Amino acid sequence: MKPSLQVRLSQHLALTPQLQQSIRLLQLSTLELHQEIEQMLESNPFLDTEEDHAPMEFGLERVSAAADTGAEREKSKLSEREDGGDGQAGADEPAGMDTAEFGGTERDDWENGTERDDFDGIRELPSANSASPSGDSDDYEPVDGSDHGPSLQDHLRRQLLGMRLSPEDAAAVMVLIESLDEDGYLADPLDEIAERLAIGMGIAGDGDGDEEARDELKDRLRCALKWLQSLEPTGVGASGLGDCLCLQLKELPKTPARDVAMKVCRSHLELLARRDMKKLVSATGADEDTLREAQALIVACEPKPGRPFTKAEANIVVPDVIVIKAGRGWKATLNPDVMPKLRINDLYAQAIRGQRNGSASGLSARLQEARWFMKNILQRFDTILRVSQAIVERQKGFFTHGEIAMKPLVLREIADELGLHESTISRVTTAKYMNTPFGTFELKYFFGSSLNTDAGGNASSTAVRALIKQLVGSEDPARPLSDSQLSDMLGEQGITVARRTVAKYREALKIAPANLRKTL
Repeated sequence: MKPSLQVRLSQHLALTPQLQQSIRLLQLSTLELHQEIEQMLESNPFLDTEEDHAPMEFGLERVSAAADTGAEREKSKLSEREDGGDGQAGADEPAGMDTAEFGGTERDDWENGTERDDFDGIRELPSANSASPSGDSDDYEPVDGSDHGPSLQDHLRRQLLGMRLSPEDAAAVMVLIESLDEDGYLADPLDEIAERLAIGMGIAGDGDGDEEARDELKDRLRCALKWLQSLEPTGVGASGLGDCLCLQLKELPKTPARDVAMKVCRSHLELLARRDMKKLVSATGADEDTLREAQALIVACEPKPGRPFTKAEANIVVPDVIVIKAGRGWKATLNPDVMPKLRINDLYAQAIRGQRNGSASGLSARLQEARWFMKNILQRFDTILRVSQAIVERQKGFFTHGEIAMKPLVLREIADELGLHESTISRVTTAKYMNTPFGTFELKYFFGSSLNTDAGGNASSTAVRALIKQLVGSEDPARPLSDSQLSDMLGEQGITVARRTVAKYREALKIAPANLRKTL
């Protein structure tokens, strides 16, 4: 094969490390950003928080000596880490670049070499005020994740200590307590628990002695189950929903309605769920009035006895943006509670400025990395604010009248208005939240497809869902509206929506079908 020379012209996109970091920070949620900042604070000695900075009253000579000592100490630490990542963030700049040579815009004023390198804000950890949609801290208390009540298992163990059981029976009850799920049900059938326990005790063979031992173990577990089901909360240790309801109904005074309720829970819960009155009357032999009383007793029971002991995670959403009234309009502002309070360590930065030799090149790269990290965080919040303000301008009706006044909006409209790419808008609106007069919503909530109207305009799918919710909320419980009827009612208001679309929106709103909404 004869060698030859060829010339090819091609284009490719090269993302610098700084741009890659900017894109990655943009798509992080508030919690993920906090974790990213914590990692950077641990790995980069030049990055500091404002809380960690304490004023030092030294003379000039002592400051200079302290700076030299600190620089030597940090150089020794960095040489020992060998993390392989030094210099990446500053790859586009000279290693010994002076602070005054970096950046030239007003937004990068911390990099002018004379001012303190600050990024002023408030620490990211949520406060009581941020948890309150109205900003009234009197109605909210900080959530302390360490101050939880006892778990369901702990509650049952304490009751077990007060029972006079043999060590074998107490051990069997303890096994069943450990087999409960978070709702208070047995996670596995009793026979499976017995088989696993037999294998662990080495009595899972096929001999006559092993068979007798397994039977004895099953009998002991059945007895232990009765002890467990006698504990509080009532219904714990049930094998299913029907069993759980029956355990609670047994505690009530014996009445015809209670007997009918227990019969329904044992065999006819599906008929009750479908509100099939005729079949319930036929299956139970009770009249309609007694069935209604039985239904009231069943509804009063707790389907998940372990729910009060569940350690609820902190699901409080801290908004990134707060919308406030501004004159006749609305204005989006960044929530200071989610903005990090970062700065460049002056002591180490001054030590690097005084050294121009090659030995400080590694430290200069880390200093440059810290500056780029702060700049990208600032750019992240700036982009979130710009996108949020554009959303507020497009959805003014929502902030005044609620979701019923939502307008159709797609990502491309905001992207074209701000001169950004759709993917950037998608990253900004994912896992970022906005506090409004009607609650806190993800930024994606304000985007929705459009539906045609008889007047020739468009209606937002979000507004249509809100309208469906209103229609269902005002319906007659004895004669709930079907999807076809909802579609016709929307058509009367000039909104063309197919029955299947109504069903899709209803399911998205977690509204049951008409037959399940009907009262007995």
